[in-house]
Amino acid sequence: MKLTIKKEILLDALNKVGKAISTKNLIPVLAGIKFELKKKRLTLTASDNDITIQTAIDAVNDDFKIEKEGSIIIQGKYILDIVRKLDDEFINIEVVDDLKILIYTENSEFNLNGISESEYPNIGLEESKKKVEVKAGIFKSIISQTAFAASNEESKPVLTGINFNIVGDVLECNSTDSYRLARKIVKLDKASEENYNIIIPSHNVIEFSKILSDDEEMVEIHIFGNKVLFKVGNLKFESRLINGTYPNTSNLLPDDDLMVISTNLNEFYNVIDRVSILTSDKENNIVTLETDGNTLILKSSSVEVGRVEEKMNVTKNNEENIRISFSAKYMMDALKSFSTETVDIHFVGEIKPILIKSKEEETLTQLVLPIRTY
Repeated sequence: MKLTIKKEILLDALNKVGKAISTKNLIPVLAGIKFELKKKRLTLTASDNDITIQTAIDAVNDDFKIEKEGSIIIQGKYILDIVRKLDDEFINIEVVDDLKILIYTENSEFNLNGISESEYPNIGLEESKKKVEVKAGIFKSIISQTAFAASNEESKPVLTGINFNIVGDVLECNSTDSYRLARKIVKLDKASEENYNIIIPSHNVIEFSKILSDDEEMVEIHIFGNKVLFKVGNLKFESRLINGTYPNTSNLLPDDDLMVISTNLNEFYNVIDRVSILTSDKENNIVTLETDGNTLILKSSSVEVGRVEEKMNVTKNNEENIRISFSAKYMMDALKSFSTETVDIHFVGEIKPILIKSKEEETLTQLVLPIRTY
């Protein structure tokens, strides 16, 4: 195998597949990246058995020249560090004596020990005939608006994932850790041939969204019994699915309101941020909200530190008043998911879920459970 390639092109591809390099795997070969050079294409593959990422670089101009075809496994950490730190515009990679890898530029030369491709697991990354398509920019927003609400507790595996529920031309994504819920509903350009209800590990889908750009390019979703494959351009990203049944989160959403407050999103966020300064993690960042007419009063206190109170004017839909406590962190996470100017806070009762919505973005719903303080 022998090639010459522009550094920035190779580094971009390595950074993408590098997210799947295994550092703790029992299979040493999975700490490597598979380089496969055939005809006019270099394919890079990395896997940790949980996710697999593959990307391809086509030799279409002078930025990438192929001299000799071949395949080799190169230790991921070292090839990434070497390419990242080399100053030259072009990098040469050559396999000599079967498993010796020579990486050189005009002024630098590295010799690495490679691993035979025969030791690498057989990775198919096959595609389904029945794919679902979502624009890359929309997919990124779905993940940023829902993934944060997934659980970190491995004792409830299904809650560590994001639930993708696809029926016809509607994609509904939910994530919850039992204390909050994030829901995003997207209308697809083209209806799915089949209905799907799957759970993807939130960490995996976050890693995939980091690779995506905010453009109109389509993300193809290929769904199988125990895995999902995302394809965009020359990139393939495969993740395992979480087995189990996702809870019916619709039961958490109240049907009626006691009162709805409309407020400027940034102002409300900043007030909660300031009021939560005197809370501590030990106290769950508890903030208490009270209404007095059109005045919103937010307060918190700590036995060791002190107390704080702030007031702000809001618009209400009726004369009702409420007193309710909640986690400042959870409320701020929910507010951050909106890109609108205003939000509506729906209250049902002092011990009932709080809903956060916006008339400017009706496809997004956030729910935060209150905290009893008595």
